[in-house]
Amino acid sequence: MLTAKSSAILLLSDGHIFKGFAFGKQGTTTGEICFNTGMTGYQEVFTDPSYTGQVVIMNNVHIGNYGTKESDVESSSVKIKGLICRNLEEQFSRIQSKKNLHEYLVENNIVAIDGIDTRALVAHIRTKGAMNCIISTEIFDEDLLTKELANCPDMDGCELASTVSTTEEYELGNSSSTIKVSVLDFGIKKNILNCLVERGVHVKVHPAKTKLARLKEFNPNGYFISNGPGDPASMPYAVETIKDILKEDKPVFGICLGHQLLALANDIPTFKMHHGHRGLNHPVKNIITGRCEITTQNHGFGINPDAVKSNDNIEITHLNLNDNSIEGIRVKNKKAFSVQYHPEATPGPHDSRYLFDDFIAMMQ
Repeated sequence: MLTAKSSAILLLSDGHIFKGFAFGKQGTTTGEICFNTGMTGYQEVFTDPSYTGQVVIMNNVHIGNYGTKESDVESSSVKIKGLICRNLEEQFSRIQSKKNLHEYLVENNIVAIDGIDTRALVAHIRTKGAMNCIISTEIFDEDLLTKELANCPDMDGCELASTVSTTEEYELGNSSSTIKVSVLDFGIKKNILNCLVERGVHVKVHPAKTKLARLKEFNPNGYFISNGPGDPASMPYAVETIKDILKEDKPVFGICLGHQLLALANDIPTFKMHHGHRGLNHPVKNIITGRCEITTQNHGFGINPDAVKSNDNIEITHLNLNDNSIEGIRVKNKKAFSVQYHPEATPGPHDSRYLFDDFIAMMQ
């Protein structure tokens, strides 16, 4: 329990300073600053492996007001490097919750800063773009903070997927199912696997650097390429495996990082976005059906639109209606497709869960 508010400081790599109050673990942390506009689902955000290496601004005014519980997680641990909020709440009202947010952050060694004008901070990031930052409850000398921040690696060129991937293979679902999927885990969310298992799929999850020969031993009907953190261009091992998978001519489904890797496997380069897409309300148009979807997103990289449009082997299937960025592709003459957003949508709307049904139909 917090007995009194102590000071904390936030320094951005462009020199901007914000002062607030300590919450969670006492200490110092660095990472790439990013923001999520979702009003709910903070615990799922904190445990999403795609946020590895990042300090997250939760743009909703109050975070922590419904506490935390063990089932509201997307992985085995909290993955964010730090947390920035306007109001972090200790008191919670949900009867199912087991502990408050302060206790949860302390147990997971997460440094947080409270009392920040997040609207001003988010506006600054929207204007200036993604950058590194440092939060500290113990260092207040600006020169020392700047020196500490200089040691923080840039996300551009950073390979993180193999650090959050499973280290051992495991299986989920009905072992007698006629539909089997080999999953490449680059930081997969639990609810993506749930969406496959709920549809009767027998899933085998493999470490990030697994080769095709091992994936084939499961005798799968299809392959799934997961989400995950870091720069996709720093993962040539994954790109080569996906190229081999495409030669199998079996259904392939990629989400988020998996979408970017499928593009790279088809000679479409990726790029670091100005500030990325993270939230629960991004409008996306399915240009095959003409229908629009409200989607959950979490990514700081995208695929090059000019390269997609000039690639005769790739068809665009989904577009972001905010900025016209490419949100979905499929490989012509192959049963391979991907989307940049998160159709499992935990948290978020379930408009896009039909994509799992499409994948199942391909395998049947």
